[in-house]
Amino acid sequence: MASGGGVLNPAFSEKMRGSKPRSLKLRLVQTTFNSSRFCRARQSVYIRREPSKSVIMSKKSTTVFTILQLMVLCVSAQPASQPAFVSDSLDAYVERAMQLWQIPGIAVGIVKDGQLVMAKGYGVRELGKPEKVDANTLFMIGSNTKAFTGTALAMLENEGKCSLDDPVKKYLPNLDMKDNWVEEHLNLQDIVSHRTGMETFQGDFMYWTSDLTQQQVLEKFGKLEPLYPFRTKWGYCNAGFLTAGMCIEKISGQSWADFLRQRIFQPLGMDRTLALSAEIPNATNAARAHTLDEGALKWIPYAKIDNLAPAGSISSSVEDMSHWVIAQLGNGNYNGEEVIAPAVIQRTREPLSIIGRQTSTNTGIRRHYSLYAMGWELTDYDGREIVSHTGGVNGFVTSVTLMPEENLGVIVLTNTDQNGFYAALMREIVDAYLGRPYQNYSNLYFQNFEQKRKEEAANLRAWRDTIATSPATALPLDIFTGRYDNEAYGWIDIQKEGKNLKVIFQHHSNLIGKLQPLGGNRFLLTFNDVTFGVKPVHFNLDAGKVKNFILAMADFVEFTKYEFVKRE
Repeated sequence: MASGGGVLNPAFSEKMRGSKPRSLKLRLVQTTFNSSRFCRARQSVYIRREPSKSVIMSKKSTTVFTILQLMVLCVSAQPASQPAFVSDSLDAYVERAMQLWQIPGIAVGIVKDGQLVMAKGYGVRELGKPEKVDANTLFMIGSNTKAFTGTALAMLENEGKCSLDDPVKKYLPNLDMKDNWVEEHLNLQDIVSHRTGMETFQGDFMYWTSDLTQQQVLEKFGKLEPLYPFRTKWGYCNAGFLTAGMCIEKISGQSWADFLRQRIFQPLGMDRTLALSAEIPNATNAARAHTLDEGALKWIPYAKIDNLAPAGSISSSVEDMSHWVIAQLGNGNYNGEEVIAPAVIQRTREPLSIIGRQTSTNTGIRRHYSLYAMGWELTDYDGREIVSHTGGVNGFVTSVTLMPEENLGVIVLTNTDQNGFYAALMREIVDAYLGRPYQNYSNLYFQNFEQKRKEEAANLRAWRDTIATSPATALPLDIFTGRYDNEAYGWIDIQKEGKNLKVIFQHHSNLIGKLQPLGGNRFLLTFNDVTFGVKPVHFNLDAGKVKNFILAMADFVEFTKYEFVKRE
């Protein structure tokens, strides 16, 4: 599933449009690295990083000289002492923040110099239940899945089975795009670097937790009219990564999930990691998904997003993710074995898209650029390169951050989708290892979060106050009822229900919308799934008839609106 700078610079969060921040819910807080753009969070998104382990082996020797040699080697292999913030203050910092942000559970991992130096859980897996989060607790990692998909594609290229310059149509001949030229020239690099011309999150409403299959998602993706010319602008596109996963299947002869399990998870010892969202409901030691609904913390169902699996369906723990991070920082090696070829690691970090310029933060961090590679964002941070991503799905926001020059990796996993702490904590840890002063980013980010939430609550009160006055509609409610069509999505049905209207969706069998009159042609749309938000919407009228209905939803889902034309 925004940018990062100072406390706020949403050039892009997990979902952003162009250089503008995504929505209230998605862009509340930004990280210093701009990583929240890649995370789909209802209030804010931030970068995540995972820890890893290494085993030190030694042999017995009968000579004093050899023993001394081994002692020197063992001492030099030990990780450097942890910064005071990590060793002395981290627990208290996290526990305060969990209360402030209303986060049930957090897992944190730190990899330094090839070793997992910290892996720890805080809080509980589910609100109101006693089971604790630990280093092996599973969290959905959302768009941190994308780096795995990009790596899989680069592995296949490295083995000579494809070229990233190959057109997608070579592997998916039924690909059908609006623009014939784009259809013929869209290549494997385009679909994993968000340069298809789509607006950030464009089309996600159609796919997100819908009944569509992967093939149907691909078909609907092709029916969209891109907002921008091909390859001219970065726009976060989940359907692009689904397309990549479908190509991986054609190239390798394995499903995307099986390829990851056999080529990445198993060799890295990521034994608890799950490729598909369908697997987590039956998993042991798994965190539950939570959100804030008008300020109240509640658990929500796991997102069913396997129709977009290569874009965000993986679940993992900080222990397992540390193995991935160790390999990423170790040029593809884990426990002395080459799991990922060095050329693959480098290929996935080649900049393919320009996200934009970055500015220095209000805490004195120098930043200049933000680029996108194959499932990784590339930025600079006070003179060092950051390779990172964030992830957000219903009930979770996470971040994975690599600082190769410092041989440092940070992983933060949380089980609520309305917090910016996952980014604040990552940044605090990075600053500590760089010897920078403590900033209390949690409080800085929370101030912005609270301001946005209060604005949202005030808007909601005003809309409800208007509804309470029973304002007259421009036409009788019966005139608004009927079936409406959208070329890409399909149909919706609008039915009368007392003094309100109800919306039924063709491809979302569990989603229902309630339309309450705001007066004239305007209504307040409330979805039964809190993820989709509450939005004022309107009908366009002409000569006493309804022409169309303009559907909007939470920015967490999609920025763009859908026109549904009323059938005669």
